[in-house]
Formats: sequence, structure tokens, C-alpha cells
Amino acid sequence: MEIPEQIQPFWSEFLKESAREKTTPLHEVFYFADSESLANSLADLVLKGVKTATSSLRWGYEAEGEHEPQQGELCVVTNWVGTPLCVIETTEVQVKAFEDVDEAFAAAEGEGDRSLAYWREVHWAFFGRVCKDLKRDQSPQMTVVCQRFKVVFLPPTETECHC
Repeated sequence: MEIPEQIQPFWSEFLKESAREKTTPLHEVFYFADSESLANSLADLVLKGVKTATSSLRWGYEAEGEHEPQQGELCVVTNWVGTPLCVIETTEVQVKAFEDVDEAFAAAEGEGDRSLAYWREVHWAFFGRVCKDLKRDQSPQMTVVCQRFKVVFLPPTETECHC
């Protein structure tokens, strides 16, 4: 992907700090979810190390003409307004029916009480909105792309001088 102008300094810092080649590909720049408050709270869970997985409908990739995430790909996670927060690396991708997502994956998503029941409730609602936009019928058999990741770069935080 072509790196957006506002992301270039962040990506360059990542490449320098991680001693990666300048030609290292960036797969995607994104924020989680479909609302500002949720996007920012989920990004915060990533930064705290609580959220180490995410999921999306396969139909979304098909509709956008994008390929599904692959192990080893790098992405920049932003907040709702596009401020880059971290770089993640995909460590595992599994594709399964909504109804087959398990407790371990739900816990790795890090949301709510991290239970499968909570995951199903909030993702059924979220995927329902996606299905409506895509004009697809929501069902327990709809295909979900389950992506696990690890944070590979957090920019250094500025420290205040209390001199």
C-alpha cells in the first residue's frame, strides 16, 4: 500500500527503531470498529496489551476487493481521527463460522468481560450493521476472519521535565 502522508513519519520511525528495510511493506492503516468511542477504547486495549486479536467478516474483504490478513503482515493502528498509535504484526489467521469462534479467541479480543457470550453479543450487533451495509443476510454460519496479532512498535513516550 502507499503510505499515507500523515503516517509516513511514524512508519519511518518504526523502520529505524526496528532496523527493518525501508522497503518493508505496510499492509494497512486502520482503526477498530465503527464509532469514535469504540475505536479509541479498543486501541487503548491494544496499547495496554489486553487486546491481541480482532475479527471481521470475510464479506467485507470481498466487497472492498482487499485480501484477508496474512501471518507476518504489518499494520498501523490509529485512533478514530487517524493518529498513529502502534504497529502490529499478524501472528495467526483463522477463518471460521461465527458460531465456531471459541472462548480463547473471544478472550484475546479483550473486550468487556472477555467471555464468549459477550463476544457473541457485541459482534452479532456489529456484524449485523456490516451485513446491512453489504446487503447480506446475517447468520451464525457467516464467515469470520479471526486475526491474532502482537504489538511490534510503540513510539517512545515523551517524558516531562519537572525541573
